[in-house]
Amino acid sequence: AMLRLRLLTWDVKDTLLRLRQPVGQSYAAEARAHGLQVQPEALGRSYREVYGAQSRRFPNYGRGQGLSSRQWWLDVVKQSFRLSGVQDEAALTKLAEKLYRDYCSSHNWEVLPGAAETLSRCRQLGFRMGVVSNFDSRLEAILSQCNLRHHFEFVLTSEAAGFAKPDGRIFEQALRLGGARPEQAAHIGDDYSRDYRAARAAGMHSFLLRAAGHGEGPEVPPEHVLPTLSHLLARIEK
Repeated sequence: AMLRLRLLTWDVKDTLLRLRQPVGQSYAAEARAHGLQVQPEALGRSYREVYGAQSRRFPNYGRGQGLSSRQWWLDVVKQSFRLSGVQDEAALTKLAEKLYRDYCSSHNWEVLPGAAETLSRCRQLGFRMGVVSNFDSRLEAILSQCNLRHHFEFVLTSEAAGFAKPDGRIFEQALRLGGARPEQAAHIGDDYSRDYRAARAAGMHSFLLRAAGHGEGPEVPPEHVLPTLSHLLARIEK
């Protein structure tokens, strides 16, 4: 069946871009540059714990609670190091500022295989394109640095929207920005509940990026699964 699509919306992390190395390794390398020895594995565990706690306490970067996303992240970085045994507050402040800036660049992010080609092809086919991502305000700069920003008419972050996926209201905003009705739009992402199921609940089509061998998770009709991004074109060719 032909999908009469006008708008494609895209998740970013682990769909179009991925971290070049685990957070613990990046943080530990930066600490070493400041003369501090911290084990990357321990730091990675601390980070996951702190990030989880901060996300529960201040959802969506504290947007509804008067925090800036910058402050939200500086707190996460400092707490991660504190939990890993670093006590030097002056060093923590410097580290946090530096890492906040570093995660804004292609120094820490790389484009997934097939992403640039697929985005170019979708634009050539005449689709309108936008980003719908649970991310903070640095996303525009990251996409520009990684040379993907020009593919999109809009970049809608959860921080800007005031709602995070799977909340349907972020998809409603995206549809308004993209000038499309839900049935004319498809969302592409790697997370079953935040991307695939949430977009469908909003009345959109959706495709789940699920690499071969990652068969765990709920059943999804095979025609909605993308083993790689390059598989998208066969599903949506106009």
